[in-house]
Amino acid sequence: MSNSLIKQQLEDVSLALRDIGEKVEVYANEHSLSSWLAQSSMDQEYGKLIWSAFRKLVVYTNESAVACQWIASNEPFSKQTAEQVLYKVYHQCVEEFFSPKTDVWYENSRSAYTGRNAIKFHQDVPSHFQELIKEIEQPFQSLREELEYYETDYRTKMVQSTKS
Repeated sequence: MSNSLIKQQLEDVSLALRDIGEKVEVYANEHSLSSWLAQSSMDQEYGKLIWSAFRKLVVYTNESAVACQWIASNEPFSKQTAEQVLYKVYHQCVEEFFSPKTDVWYENSRSAYTGRNAIKFHQDVPSHFQELIKEIEQPFQSLREELEYYETDYRTKMVQSTKS
């Protein structure tokens, strides 16, 4: 891929992450675990796990947006660094959204193919959180489709470089 295409991709990814980041940050600033527990039947431990995963998503999304913008505007442009950042975005943001390490929610892959929202929860969560997740799911799906190239390409390059 040419430098100009990767630069453009960094800028597009940064913009998408900033949009997602604004939405999740506003939500995180307006809601709390205690308000959730008052509004739903979930147990406190599950709520803590969801909030922990959600806070990570807020941080990863905002940090990655800044990193993409910085790499895209940095001169001289480093294609290798750009690819590393996009690979990191794929894992820290996209994969963490669809499959958090703590498994507090999961992706129902059948729903994804039918056009319905694919993120499912193990317990009831407040409807406003479900709405937020539905709202950011499509941008994350677009990022996934855009960046899954880096998942395989970057790993292939890393394996080849260790064999050399």
